[in-house]
Amino acid sequence: MPKLQVGEKAPNFQLRDQDGNIIEIGEFIGKCSLVLFFYPKDKIYCCTRQVCFFRDSMSYFDEQNAKIFGISSDTVECHQSFAKKNHLSFPLLSDRGGNVRKLYGVPNTMFILPGRCTYIIDSNGIIRHIYSSQVKFANHVMEAKRALETIQLSSDN
Repeated sequence: MPKLQVGEKAPNFQLRDQDGNIIEIGEFIGKCSLVLFFYPKDKIYCCTRQVCFFRDSMSYFDEQNAKIFGISSDTVECHQSFAKKNHLSFPLLSDRGGNVRKLYGVPNTMFILPGRCTYIIDSNGIIRHIYSSQVKFANHVMEAKRALETIQLSSDN
């Protein structure tokens, strides 16, 4: 699948969260903005730091009426222990086989590592911002905040 672009409709999908619940992204359209961040793997340093940066900014995302979803190919059980250990208050979705990663066109790094990419989707289901960086994991939160501010400003006008 080709990589999705800003301005396109975000594809709907269903995945299980760390508690085994089925989350369907389409259910949030019309209700809130979405922050979907794809990351390589639970329990490795950069990914742990990234999810904790999102965790530490939850009050901001709540104020912006934005739901956060972390997505990797780890199992539901792995996500459950990872979420518990890091006190995460947002869902981690298990994309076993990487089908949603492929659907969104998240690139691999060096052809082998699953990429790190964040998609900001407005309440109408339109992708408004995409940020991809394997090594600047802290910037994913800053980019998400900046994009949500832009969405808020455009909806105020």
